[in-house]
Amino acid sequence: MKKASKKQKLVFPKNFLWGAATAAHQVEGNNIHSDWWEWEKGGGGTEPSGIACDHYHRFEEDFRLAKELHHNAHRLSIEWARIEPEEGKWNEEVIQHYQEVLKSLHNKGIKTFVTLFHFTLPLWFAQKGGFEEKENLKYFDRYVDRMAYHLGDLVDFWITINEPSVYVGSSYLGGYWPPQKKNFLKLIQVYLNLARTHRSAYKSIHNIKKDAQVGMAMNISTFHSFGGYLPGMIVSKIAKFLANDSFYFLTRDYHDFLGINYYFFHNFSLKDLFLLKKIGLKSIEETMMLKRSDLGWPIYPQGIYEVLMDLKHRHLPIYITENGVADVQDKHRENFILNHLQWLHQAIEEGVDVRGYLHWTLMDNYEWAFGFKPRFGLIEIDYKTQKRTIRKSALTYAKICQENAILLE
Repeated sequence: MKKASKKQKLVFPKNFLWGAATAAHQVEGNNIHSDWWEWEKGGGGTEPSGIACDHYHRFEEDFRLAKELHHNAHRLSIEWARIEPEEGKWNEEVIQHYQEVLKSLHNKGIKTFVTLFHFTLPLWFAQKGGFEEKENLKYFDRYVDRMAYHLGDLVDFWITINEPSVYVGSSYLGGYWPPQKKNFLKLIQVYLNLARTHRSAYKSIHNIKKDAQVGMAMNISTFHSFGGYLPGMIVSKIAKFLANDSFYFLTRDYHDFLGINYYFFHNFSLKDLFLLKKIGLKSIEETMMLKRSDLGWPIYPQGIYEVLMDLKHRHLPIYITENGVADVQDKHRENFILNHLQWLHQAIEEGVDVRGYLHWTLMDNYEWAFGFKPRFGLIEIDYKTQKRTIRKSALTYAKICQENAILLE
């Protein structure tokens, strides 16, 4: 990266989108007809989601805060389990609710990114086998058609699926998300069916809204081989293809843009390869002096530049649909945002067509199997009172959003 001079101003492209992202189950509360709710009732995860942030009822307050923080874009998901709580029974009041949610954003001049599947499923669909069964895909197609028809005029960007690799890895490889099946064959089946689902959803939305912008959100990581050892380099390249590139390969003609979620840095060391231990980060972390989030994830801002440069050859507009840090004390988040955005700006300078950045997340939320302990929010939530408090780092980010630029001291 070019060395910055004092008070250098890094200006982003005109009409760049700035904002934050959320997911329905993590913030809305009382998602009682979903597979996750049922799983939590049975003791899954560290704690139940319950009322979460009560965003279902407090969305107007939360969007006012987003506007206050100069956001001009927001990513949310809609909850299929609320919309179709029983097979074939559509809840028109919930559909109207999501219309009101999206109108609220548009009335505030905030562009909308809407995710159709963000890890949770209607319980009835999950009980049929979910995405494990190819014949079940027709149910998701039906849901997509209905959403495109009822919400299409209010959606600026459609995200069909969030992080397919994370979903299959957590549910069918690690087995710590519902349906908790450690089954590699089912993992492959679900992965292929999700690719079919994306292709079908892409076509369905365009059939209803010809000018729609349709993509998906992919979790893209950096992969290194510390020390440059050949075995590590080979494994690193294989892991990179499987994690970063394989789903795009299966859906490559069905993207109007790329949604990129960046969190993870992976290192393959010689010791890890030959001793068959869990992939470690200690050696490179000591060398690069990487800091860690509250979840123990290494903070590696240069990685966002590396993944963006890897994607340059795809020649598609790119939006960072998630990037954030678990940081309850708000001691890393300000520098996390500044450092990642400096590297993102460098990628833009080198020709990558990045058009927006959505921080994860607008407010503290229910972080899946981790429960409420991790704090990713620009806005702090007191879960006992539901009081919202804007964090100091959010004000730093707000200034960047307002000025469309970073001022480097």
